[in-house]
Amino acid sequence: MRTDPVAPESEVSSAGARASARPHAADGAAPAPQGRQAAMPFIMIAVLIDMVSIGLIVPVMAPLVGSFTGSQNDQAYWYGLLTLLYGVANFFGAPVLGTLSDRYGRRSVLLIGFCGLMLSFFGTALSTSLGMLIVVRLAAGFMQANASVAQAYVADITPPEQRARRFGLLGAMFGLGFILGPVMGGILGAIDLRLPFYVAGTLAFANLVYGFFVLPESLPLERRQPWNWRAANPVASLKALGALEGVRPLVAVVMLASLAQFTLHTTWVLYTQFKFGWGPLQNGWSMFAVGLTSAVVQGGLLGWMLRRLGAERVAVWGLMSSTVAYLLWGLATQGWMMYVIIACNVLGFGVTAAVQSMISNAADSRTQGRTMGAVSGINSLSTVLAPMIAAPLLVMVSHLPQGDWRIGTPFYFCALLLAAASVLAILFVRQRGRRAEGAGPRAQSPIGAD
Repeated sequence: MRTDPVAPESEVSSAGARASARPHAADGAAPAPQGRQAAMPFIMIAVLIDMVSIGLIVPVMAPLVGSFTGSQNDQAYWYGLLTLLYGVANFFGAPVLGTLSDRYGRRSVLLIGFCGLMLSFFGTALSTSLGMLIVVRLAAGFMQANASVAQAYVADITPPEQRARRFGLLGAMFGLGFILGPVMGGILGAIDLRLPFYVAGTLAFANLVYGFFVLPESLPLERRQPWNWRAANPVASLKALGALEGVRPLVAVVMLASLAQFTLHTTWVLYTQFKFGWGPLQNGWSMFAVGLTSAVVQGGLLGWMLRRLGAERVAVWGLMSSTVAYLLWGLATQGWMMYVIIACNVLGFGVTAAVQSMISNAADSRTQGRTMGAVSGINSLSTVLAPMIAAPLLVMVSHLPQGDWRIGTPFYFCALLLAAASVLAILFVRQRGRRAEGAGPRAQSPIGAD
């Protein structure tokens, strides 16, 4: 795999220097070199507010769907279908917004995403039927591509050798958002199922205002690309990602790990309801634990892990750790066991940042938006496939009594996916090591030094 982008670090730095000669404005000028450091806190705060607003609705979405249905079987079916349609919309929306960000800049696309989220949250709160809920969530899925644009933003302002660490900080904001959001959603949802959606819409509006007045542009005019319909095609963007030198095995790893992750997201709330009788409050606290562990790992421990192990070992060992964690979640007989397993799966929270840095470093500095949009497209494809798999699995076990080990079937499936991803990652690292040995010292990867 090529670990250096087509444009070397010196070219990225010179592009930033050229951009600094122009006024720092929202219409195209990227942050000056000193502004590059200041821009990172801006995007981190924007992502944090975004994720808090999203996290708010996680514990209450399944119960809201249940308010329109008459049985656990119907609830599982419609919740799965709603998640599927959301994923389909996101699959088509992510590459479109990623390509738009390569053409018009990251800031404007992020603002569009914040606006779309705000409208979708308020629309969900006002939904009076499943049909209305489906329409609103379709619109929300298309607009919710802020993650890929934020990743491209970070790649714009970060030298290749620092991207794993920066992606980890971004991941920490995701984790912190899931510390605050689900707990708030669980507490508010215990008062009224629709209240978290109103609060989430208000936070999305605050993010829109914050981004409009504070968030700088990261992509200079000379690095922007013309609009390309083919690049905006989700299938074409995935093909382009697979064409990056040596990245194809990583694409398969991302796909398998992402499918496992989104199967977990789709099933967690209903699984814990069926298995332990949990409601919004208990699920909010469990997601608090996930977010807290993620924030501690990606915001603090990840830098040490990358220095000691390198990105490749973090990815491999993290995948193996997650395989065991998913298996144990499915076998858990008491609710408190879920927390213990979350705390023990430390390495698993470093996988995403490690793999993203490898893929980002293989891309041209001019196409980071398209590349990270394609990675997001893989995640979006997983959000399409996961409900198609998870919903039937949930329906199959929805009649079983609380505590039955078979209710963990969705998690056993996830463990198999992660085991396959672990094998592919191990083979990739070994093949890359042999290639580096054959090419000599000059071919050695700098990734391990991240």
